[in-house]
Amino acid sequence: MPRPHPAEIVRAGAEVRGTQSFVHVMVSVWKRPSLTALEVLWRWVIGLPSLWLLATFGWRIWLDATGGTADLARLHLAHITVTNPFDAAQRIVFAGSQLLPLTLHTARWLVPLLLAGWVAVAALGRTMVLHRMDPSLPPRRGMLLVLGALRIAFLTATVALWLRTILWAGATTVTGPLSRGEEPSLVLYFTIIIAATLLIFIAWALTNWVLSIAPMLAILHNLSPWEALRAAARLGPMRGKLIEINLVMGIVKVALVVLALVFSSTPLPFESYTTTGFLEVWWAGVILFYLFTSDYFHVVRTAVSLALCREYDIR
Repeated sequence: MPRPHPAEIVRAGAEVRGTQSFVHVMVSVWKRPSLTALEVLWRWVIGLPSLWLLATFGWRIWLDATGGTADLARLHLAHITVTNPFDAAQRIVFAGSQLLPLTLHTARWLVPLLLAGWVAVAALGRTMVLHRMDPSLPPRRGMLLVLGALRIAFLTATVALWLRTILWAGATTVTGPLSRGEEPSLVLYFTIIIAATLLIFIAWALTNWVLSIAPMLAILHNLSPWEALRAAARLGPMRGKLIEINLVMGIVKVALVVLALVFSSTPLPFESYTTTGFLEVWWAGVILFYLFTSDYFHVVRTAVSLALCREYDIR
């Protein structure tokens, strides 16, 4: 079967808003819980070992920084208060100077290992989800591996930009004034972080749709990773719907985080009537709710991509 030219893969279809397709597919995916179950399965297969490694090495770093005592006082973090921002900033800077070198030393090998494991398991897991969603789709694990690695690289660069922004904000509003004997501006610090986070988040939502839809185009049309990326960049009328859906997904993720925070704080007004054990169980349940719901929307996104690619396909 000859491969179609990437520029000829998609065409204008019925004028249906992306959000309308999104809602319709949400209902369809809800009626097939096995899709979400497979998504949860592969994510937890790699997620649980990753969390264990992060917790293990994070605890080792903490012990090394505190001389094996795990005492907050060793890092000058005991009895820290927000009523004295100058003192709090100095304590945080000191703790960061002790923890950062150890963290960077471990992250140099641990982060690439975890990312490689995630990409490999994701290629297998997404193949299972797609096969369950539509058994006629051919398995393209190698292609998913390559495009998944590219998407992880783009995400890593985005996170690195976000972290650099945080460091710049800290140097401008906290450590810089401290070095001059001035009081730091924590309000300006958090303002910069919130604004930069929102801007970077929106930029990610507006651009990463190319890497999100490329695997689907490659599977449906037997394209190489490079051809799939070229096809994803030349989608024509379909591009607007994908950007719209990507923004909706971003809003959904923010809404899920806000909802989780609201649920987490719900028992606090009744803390005098609750136990520590109850709060731990409640918060664990909120975390599980967020993870399961997030996985469900990932499946919805995949199903929407498949539906749009077929709607705009030239036959």
